[in-house]
Amino acid sequence: MINLIHTYGSLLLVGLRHTLTCSLIALAASLLLGTVVALLEVAPERWLRGVARTYIEIFRNIPLLVITLFFYVVVPLYVIKLTGFVAGTIGLSLYTSAFIAETIRSGIRAVDPGQMEGARANGLSYWQAMRVIVLPQAFRYVIPPLGNQFVNLVKNSSTLAFVGGFDLMYQGNNIASDSMATMATYAVVGLLYLAITLPISSYMRYLEKRLA
Repeated sequence: MINLIHTYGSLLLVGLRHTLTCSLIALAASLLLGTVVALLEVAPERWLRGVARTYIEIFRNIPLLVITLFFYVVVPLYVIKLTGFVAGTIGLSLYTSAFIAETIRSGIRAVDPGQMEGARANGLSYWQAMRVIVLPQAFRYVIPPLGNQFVNLVKNSSTLAFVGGFDLMYQGNNIASDSMATMATYAVVGLLYLAITLPISSYMRYLEKRLA
């Protein structure tokens, strides 16, 4: 493994950089989009709830690889050509946002309904009360499942390898084919994924205790 790192270290660093970049972009995008969809899912307007539910059911029940390949293969035929990295990041963001939306929705439902009623009684609109009163409390309830979603997001970024996204798994496959050191290569790749996911898990546990 040491010889492998010494020989192919530059490629592993390229893959690690692409994985980190994709994960950070997808994390921010899926958290923002998932929050919006969750708010729509609990909105008073029935048609907004229908739009949110349709979005969630589509992207939660279609495999991530299919979504990624849609943006990598189909979209360039009719709209605009996308690189494997961009297609994979978009697919990962949409896929993860559906699960995050359900997580945040459950957190909103866990907040005492009296909080909303009290905010409305004090003159806040529904959306103002949701943004200022309900949503901050909901996030405190859903920190553990959100942490799981963030870890899954990093692991799911390995789908970029199927569309030439130059991520960690893509580079690992190339190194394994070139060096024939399959076990050592994937052991190194696994350790690098651990180096990304373990700090996320640790920070989410710390955040959960701090906000408890």
